[in-house]
Amino acid sequence: MQDIKTLTDFDQQHLWHPYSSIIDPSPVWPVSSAQGVRIRLADGRELIDGMASWWCAIHGYNHPVLNRALAKQTEQMAHVMFGGLTHEPAVELGRRLVNLTPEPLDKVFFSDSGSVAVEVAIKMALQYWQAREQSGKHRLLSLRKGYHGDTFGAMSVCDPVTGMHELFSGLLPSQLFAPAPTCAFGADWDATDISALATLLEQHHQELAAVILEPIVQGAGGMRFYHPEYLRQVRKLCDHYGVLWIADEIATGFGRSGQLFACEHADVVPDILCLGKAMTGGYLSLAATLTSTHVAETLCSGSAGCFMHGPTFMANPLACAVSVASIDLLLNSPWQQRIAAIETQLRAELVPLANHATVTDVRVLGAIGVVEMKEAVDLCQIQPRLVELGVWLRPFGRLIYLMPAYVIKTDELGALTHAIGQVIAES
Repeated sequence: MQDIKTLTDFDQQHLWHPYSSIIDPSPVWPVSSAQGVRIRLADGRELIDGMASWWCAIHGYNHPVLNRALAKQTEQMAHVMFGGLTHEPAVELGRRLVNLTPEPLDKVFFSDSGSVAVEVAIKMALQYWQAREQSGKHRLLSLRKGYHGDTFGAMSVCDPVTGMHELFSGLLPSQLFAPAPTCAFGADWDATDISALATLLEQHHQELAAVILEPIVQGAGGMRFYHPEYLRQVRKLCDHYGVLWIADEIATGFGRSGQLFACEHADVVPDILCLGKAMTGGYLSLAATLTSTHVAETLCSGSAGCFMHGPTFMANPLACAVSVASIDLLLNSPWQQRIAAIETQLRAELVPLANHATVTDVRVLGAIGVVEMKEAVDLCQIQPRLVELGVWLRPFGRLIYLMPAYVIKTDELGALTHAIGQVIAES
């Protein structure tokens, strides 16, 4: 690599990072390589990664199976337009997604990121009702504490405050929001938890195209885990009032919550399903939006005659090929046992931190561990300290959390939980 200072200086002067200021940029650490769950910095230090690169690198880094799939596909073609053409990687990936997801989800629309998958889902719902000559059904009902992405349609259904897009609230489509579920995963169900959403559906179903939510796990809006019965009630209410249900499983799909898809905790099926992140094992950006034959054929029967969306890199062959390999790698591994072991270790090593005076809550589900602080963490202070301790975590708000690769070893996970305990003790 070039001189570290030269590299970081250019970065800080010219490159934007996620949710960062170009005026007062946060520190960055140059990476030279990554292997397994370890990130090697340009200065020679190694960090154990507890983030799986924002939850997508479920097999760890530089996996030989995924490397081979990518190299093999490169020899055939890196990209070809999906308009009027098709190819084996897209067909094979579509076949796997249809087989893995429950009936009646059998139509697949590929896109290039999770946020766009949500945009596609929203457009599907809107165009569905237009085709049924009910264009008055043009709004969406979402949940407080929810997060669905950074593009405009997706921003409109994020929590207006915790969804990180309050700045744009006056410019976004006006949507409806129900309170976030309060019954925790594993706790007793309280039927009143669904009352507010039920009331909103009763009052507004004639203008609602769809309900959109993250099943079981509310991710970047607060890392909250809620009761599966909530999803069962949502399904019943949507059916009763004639409203579509969109499940955003971009963060939870492919095993993160302990089930292959989080909706399986409640044994329910949405009308539209969004997938992304872990689909390619963290190699390339790819997403998919699945729906039923009924929804797909209905929306295509309208005046447009087709679905009005088509990304340039839709069904990119490289991304599809590595996704096929990633899904096969996951299904041929003992992923359930691995995630159960991660969950057990996280409970044993994080739950005691709830006794600390600065901690308000600790929660664990599948391969997700969350320590919620009473006050917002100072990222510019805590992240360098975590790097000193040899780990890579990216806290936000009041949350210090873990979403590691499924292949992480016991000692590596222990190093992560120990580092969290250390920074909390020093707080």
